[in-house]
Amino acid sequence: MTDTNRDQRALVLFSGGQDSSVCLAWALARYEHVETVGFDYGQRHAVEMTARQVVREAITTQFPDWAPRLGPDHLIDLTGFGAIAETAMTAERAFEVTDKGLPSTFVPGRNLVFLTYGAALADRRGLRHLVGGMCETDFSGYPDCRRDTIEALEHALNLGMAQDFQIQTPLMSLTKAQTWALSKSLGGEALVALICEESHTCYRGARGVRHDWGHGCGDCPACDLRARGWRAWVAQGRPELAA
Repeated sequence: MTDTNRDQRALVLFSGGQDSSVCLAWALARYEHVETVGFDYGQRHAVEMTARQVVREAITTQFPDWAPRLGPDHLIDLTGFGAIAETAMTAERAFEVTDKGLPSTFVPGRNLVFLTYGAALADRRGLRHLVGGMCETDFSGYPDCRRDTIEALEHALNLGMAQDFQIQTPLMSLTKAQTWALSKSLGGEALVALICEESHTCYRGARGVRHDWGHGCGDCPACDLRARGWRAWVAQGRPELAA
């Protein structure tokens, strides 16, 4: 495979949440071939595992220009890693700030592990670009979402694998309101509606209540961030953002 062909191939870290769904659309708008990878790390609920497939299927049926570009999905078992973490994401714990000053939902090293496994998969699949939804503007206090962390890991992966991977983080400098705006610029109101209805963000895995911004419990940190971003975007007149 030539370098030119590899430069048109991407792997999206895809959880089925709002951010990764926008990242998937972003990648499909740019690259000729896009694959997705998900991770089962012992999450408290399996809702996002279902959401991943629903979102992928909806993209193939609702966005015919993107459908031919969407390649295989991969699922990697990281339950052993999740067992080590023992956080509010993998065990019944309260959502709170720990004595280290980090949210109890922080899974230590999760993005580092995800990107390392993703890079190993990308190496075998001939995919140059790794796309993730990390964001340091509206992030939830996770140090592995910072630009410096991602840049350092990109350097380490390329040294350790003798590769030239590029880790793409299209949401890194965006607020959650701007993420909603980006989704509209990428796929119009159809993509906004898809993300509202089918993507999953809620830490509690709640799907029973449909808010204007989507399904969720409405009071966990993830729902709060998603809802505040939606309200800010609506207050601005639901603009688009240059994609």
